[in-house]
Amino acid sequence: MSDKSFDTNASNKKNERMGKVKGFLLELCCAYTFVSVLGAIVNILAGTETNNINVLVMFATCTIATFVLFLHKLFDNFSPLFMMVAQYLIACVLIGGMLLLISVFVSPITPKGWFEFFRSFTIPYIFLAGLYYYRVFSETKKQDALIKEIQSLQD
Repeated sequence: MSDKSFDTNASNKKNERMGKVKGFLLELCCAYTFVSVLGAIVNILAGTETNNINVLVMFATCTIATFVLFLHKLFDNFSPLFMMVAQYLIACVLIGGMLLLISVFVSPITPKGWFEFFRSFTIPYIFLAGLYYYRVFSETKKQDALIKEIQSLQD
């Protein structure tokens, strides 16, 4: 293998990684925007306010959820239902760890607070994960159709 082809392969891998990072950041921004706006609407309707810790926890939660959703390639060998449930459980464990750290270092969380947080996480997660999976599966169908078209042209 020549040095030039090695450089090209390394450059392609670097571009692929950058594309994945950009995709992750784009998904994270969209998820955080959706959750923040929805949270603001709920606060307006309920007549409450949020504090900076809540905003940071929302961002950390969106980051964890987006990261876990981006791990879907690790579950390609499993059924989609298993993948969705496993990703949700992984996200819950990671968020539980984050909440444990918060309860130790910032302020304690009551048992009802834990329940309320996981309920508040689950509803938007299911909605946003549904949109994410729909996009992934529709993109997969498009790619499959393109592959079949290319194969039919080769025959």
